[in-house]
Amino acid sequence: MENNYEHKNVDGKTAVSGQAGLNNSGSIHSDNTPEVQGDVFYEDKVIQKIIGTAVEKIDGLLTIDGGFFSNLAEKMVNTENVTSGIEAEVGEKQVAVDMDVVIEYGQDITEIADQIRKVIRDEVAKMTHLEVIEVNIHVVDIKTKAEFEEDSETVQDKVTSAAKTTGEFTSRQTDKAKDAIGRGADKAQEKIEDNQETRVN
Repeated sequence: MENNYEHKNVDGKTAVSGQAGLNNSGSIHSDNTPEVQGDVFYEDKVIQKIIGTAVEKIDGLLTIDGGFFSNLAEKMVNTENVTSGIEAEVGEKQVAVDMDVVIEYGQDITEIADQIRKVIRDEVAKMTHLEVIEVNIHVVDIKTKAEFEEDSETVQDKVTSAAKTTGEFTSRQTDKAKDAIGRGADKAQEKIEDNQETRVN
């Protein structure tokens, strides 16, 4: 099929006429071509990863606390799970966040919380165009940097040593796990009983 395009010099520039023209990238497009329709949806874990990565460098925030399960898993397999300790409720246009954190002793907790909220809002908006409407921060502990570093260095050794030498360790951790599961189930049940409405659109 023959294309009916004419190339004319206008003030030293090449113009294209006919049924198709050049778009900004220089490729030919038809004026009648419809836009491709569709929506983009995000899994909660995607938003959690964005948040976990975004807040890593905030001064005074020692860690996001994921509780017994994630901390044990990270130390045993030597991995970093940036989503632990973060819950995200993701709608079509909005995001609400709940997170557990450990703050450095002596720091201004309110100022750090404000920084966390700003970083989360900006990074989520930049990457997804979703609006962060709520960030609830639960401060579960405060530690000096020295305490935090010591705890981080020794947890794996303590876990390995105790697991090898006694079954009592396993029993204690099982009890902790049961308590954690129970607390999680109670929390979920409370939300169901309260018939809590979704926070996001």
